[in-house]
Amino acid sequence: MFGRLLGAANRLEFLLGRALEEGTGLSHSLFELLLVVGRAGPGGIAGRDIAQARVLTSGGATRLVDRASAQGLVRRHASPDDGRVQLIELTPRGEEILVAASALHARNIERYLIDVLPPDQAAVFAEAIRTLSKNAATALPVMP
Repeated sequence: MFGRLLGAANRLEFLLGRALEEGTGLSHSLFELLLVVGRAGPGGIAGRDIAQARVLTSGGATRLVDRASAQGLVRRHASPDDGRVQLIELTPRGEEILVAASALHARNIERYLIDVLPPDQAAVFAEAIRTLSKNAATALPVMP
């Protein structure tokens, strides 16, 4: 059963990622970065918190932020509380692309995940995913 779940998740991620890239030019990993940064709100988010949220090494998070920064989607600035900490926030262009990409992504999730299930199965599926996700999140170690 776990193999089928992973297989379905991989195929769905491919379909969703391809649709996102074709529709917005944004890779799935950059889209997820913009979501994390956007959820942080005004002022931004520290790189270590991006790494934790995305389950990346600090180097992986830095490279992802570098790519987004090179495309004008995010910017770095020193934390007002600790000048050694760099905070990452969305640029106006990043905000605009995030809004468009989120709408497209939501439509495609409906298309590939929700619309193919009968309504009663969709509700059970959504609740099961929430439970699995919450359990996995609490089991993850906190990254330094």
